[in-house]
Amino acid sequence: MFFVIALGILWLIHGYVAIRTLPAFGISPTYLNWVYFLIFLLSMLPLLPILLRYTGNEARIIDRISFVGYTSLGFFVLSFMILIFKDLFLQVVEACEYLFRSQNIVDNSKRTFIKKSLSIGAIGISSSGTIYGFYSSRKGPTVIEQDIFIKNLPASYENFTIAQISDMHVGPTIKKKYVEVVQKKVENINPNLIAVTGDLVDGSVKHLSKDLEPFKDMIAEYGTFFVTGNHEYYSGVDTWLEETDRLGMINLINENKVLSKGGENIAIVGITDFRAHQIKSEHRSSPKKAINNLDAGMTKIMLAHQPNSIYSVHDAGVDLQLSGHTHGGQFWPFHYPTKLANAYLAGHYNHHGTQIYVNRGTGYWGPPLRLGVPAEITVIRLKKD
Repeated sequence: MFFVIALGILWLIHGYVAIRTLPAFGISPTYLNWVYFLIFLLSMLPLLPILLRYTGNEARIIDRISFVGYTSLGFFVLSFMILIFKDLFLQVVEACEYLFRSQNIVDNSKRTFIKKSLSIGAIGISSSGTIYGFYSSRKGPTVIEQDIFIKNLPASYENFTIAQISDMHVGPTIKKKYVEVVQKKVENINPNLIAVTGDLVDGSVKHLSKDLEPFKDMIAEYGTFFVTGNHEYYSGVDTWLEETDRLGMINLINENKVLSKGGENIAIVGITDFRAHQIKSEHRSSPKKAINNLDAGMTKIMLAHQPNSIYSVHDAGVDLQLSGHTHGGQFWPFHYPTKLANAYLAGHYNHHGTQIYVNRGTGYWGPPLRLGVPAEITVIRLKKD
């Protein structure tokens, strides 16, 4: 059912763009049919690699097909949205003309010319947006600093730094070179602790283990902590937990680790993905279970992939939640539905006394496209309130 629905959406997007723009370019009928066929093939490319991976077929050539498919998908999605707004605008203009004028302001030949020009202009805008968005997504994450003030923070942890990485999505299009860029940036930050808040991968350990090797060199004094995101469950969560352990990360599966500094303690707590139980029942997310052995007054920092965990995390009595999952919407206009689906979209919020920071994603998912939403490594600096 997923593939049927996804294919229908892809055909709608690609077909609409093709029908609304190609006639404006004056292509001869013979070549036009070939262009339509090429666009039909492009509409299949984003789904084909997913289907192959689902059946256990992973290879670098499939990743290259994914790269082409996802990049073209970014262009067609932008074109689709721009053309929808263009067509709606023209409908409004024509409706107003019909209501308030007895005759057309513009004759039909000029009207046809304007429509063709707007269609070509829409393709130009979406092409420019795709190129810029591609560059923004591939250049690597921006380091964003965020001070978090906590009332019961022990004095020893003043200016304690946490480098948060989230939603790397190492897989079909994000490979070792990108991971190396992230590793170097974290190395330059030199944080006290590293937090990886899920969706690290899209694919199997067998296929992606070499791409994750730079994580071996991602070292912090108090350790690198990992919690699962929803994509780990699509990619074989048990084998990935073994792999993150091999890479030197500390997996937190509804559990905690008490840190000691200057004779004072805080707890790093981690829960499984908000919907983990739908795939692995034993991994049902449980903030209360994760903190049940901790003193009530101890500072607790929760790693939880999805912002929607904030309700149960707040009820459990946690000071700060670090999340990802949303990608900040990744590119316009998807931040609107993303915001509707999640408690918080991106950045720092106070949820009735429990603070939450939502990372915009250190990589990207799907199309290599970021517009107005930078990929980020967050440097959380703890402060005594």
